[in-house]
Amino acid sequence: MNTLNLRPSSTTLLSSIFSLIAAFLCLSSFNSFATNDGHDVVVVFNSSMPESKDVAEHYATVRDVPSQQVLGFALPKTENISRADFRDKLQNPLLKSLEKQKLFSFHDSKMTDAKLRYVVLCYGVPLRIEADPSIKEKIDPALQGGQRNNGAAVDSELALLPHAHENLPLAGPLGNPLFRVTNSAALNPTNGIIIVARIDGPTAEIARGIVDKAVQAERDGLWGRAYFDMRGVTNTVFADADTNFLIAAAVAERSGFETVVDKKPETFSRAFPMSQIALYGGWYDTDVSGPFTRDKVEFMPGAFAYHLHSFSAQTLRSTNSHWCGPLLAKGATATMGAVDEPFIGGLPDMGVFFTRWMMLDFTYGEAAYSALPAVSWQATVIGDPLYRPFHKPAQEQHEELARRGSKLIEWSHLKVIDINMATSSSSLRELVQYLNAEPTTKTSAVLTEKLGDLYQAQGKPESSIFEYRQALKLNPSPQQEVRLRLTIINKLLALGKQDEARAEYEEFRKHGGDYPDMSAVEQLVRTPTGTSPK
Repeated sequence: MNTLNLRPSSTTLLSSIFSLIAAFLCLSSFNSFATNDGHDVVVVFNSSMPESKDVAEHYATVRDVPSQQVLGFALPKTENISRADFRDKLQNPLLKSLEKQKLFSFHDSKMTDAKLRYVVLCYGVPLRIEADPSIKEKIDPALQGGQRNNGAAVDSELALLPHAHENLPLAGPLGNPLFRVTNSAALNPTNGIIIVARIDGPTAEIARGIVDKAVQAERDGLWGRAYFDMRGVTNTVFADADTNFLIAAAVAERSGFETVVDKKPETFSRAFPMSQIALYGGWYDTDVSGPFTRDKVEFMPGAFAYHLHSFSAQTLRSTNSHWCGPLLAKGATATMGAVDEPFIGGLPDMGVFFTRWMMLDFTYGEAAYSALPAVSWQATVIGDPLYRPFHKPAQEQHEELARRGSKLIEWSHLKVIDINMATSSSSLRELVQYLNAEPTTKTSAVLTEKLGDLYQAQGKPESSIFEYRQALKLNPSPQQEVRLRLTIINKLLALGKQDEARAEYEEFRKHGGDYPDMSAVEQLVRTPTGTSPK
């Protein structure tokens, strides 16, 4: 891949943090003028595939899309489509239907009005437009090598529907005029770009699940942990990608997510205990790797996961090749990828995406397109573009979960702690007092583990080990249990308690299930000089 040319008492602590979050929402509401409901959407399916229509109808029902805005076209059943078929069987018929319904209006080839903002492509609509070497056009001499390619992602090419009556070049990327926009209302077709995303995946069932999980997360909140797996690159053209992930991690942390940032060159190993995943960003393996190759991956409903690689979305039908298909198959709700080599400058800016989506209350589609530097190129956006899990005010969300007696309230309390830590708004003593005073902590492995972390930060390792052991009794998730046991072993070794560490190891062997690197833990307790596996 190369460059592209172009947060005293628990009550006061809770209320103060909600006030802080409300300040962010006040800013974001200023930017959210559009309705962002199903009436803003046209849904497209492949009429040659009954399952494509099923996914489209499911989406339209869930999001209340008007029936006349659900359109089927007879398309190839393959992921690839020729440039001619794209033009004659999808692009032009779609445009004609939008104009006929007066959803798009033009004057002298220029768009003057649009009554929708999103195109949703459903399972079965081709993914990639094949390059056509027979097309002769004047090519910008600044484009070199693979950048002279006229192949593109179907999504990215359709994003230029507002320019369909203009003679735009097909070869190479075109700069996105709305890249890094901070006002979501600007993402309107009258400004040149329509947001195109797809409800897709290895199977139609997985595609339907994308919609259901998005709506669930909008209702209940997107909760869990954030993981960022960088490469530690500092002095090459790739350093910008690491910087963008660092910004994304800072946004996640400040938004109240338990956030893990790894800067080692290698990616997370298969043994890494990645539990309760809400957010993931990493790079640069060709095919799905590490924790994501395990039988069960702990994606939370609504999770966003993105792995940067030039061919991450070369196919969406595979559950073990590339990245987008496998992530969706393992339970992610939204992802992005590239269908072909986009070059480093053609990839989405994760710092921009996370900032808009999590702090400025953009919809998923708005945030994605504000993060794309190029259109008519190789990017595909997979997930419900209306997905907006951070829109509900934090206090309202917390009170609603409390009224329902939802176990998810533990995550809302964790958010209070984490935002306070990220903003240095409270002392460690105050945070420990908060968790000890909160009844939910006594039944929550999530909050009890956090209490252990706070004791460790206070320099009280014995207290932290006690809390980690308590958390093990509170039904942690499988990967949280692995992390707790590894943490206890390491902390016992650090205290010189090798016999206790060995006893914990034996317990781990009994309860570790399919942990893939038990031999490394055994070596650790026999020779207490190492650390737990990455």
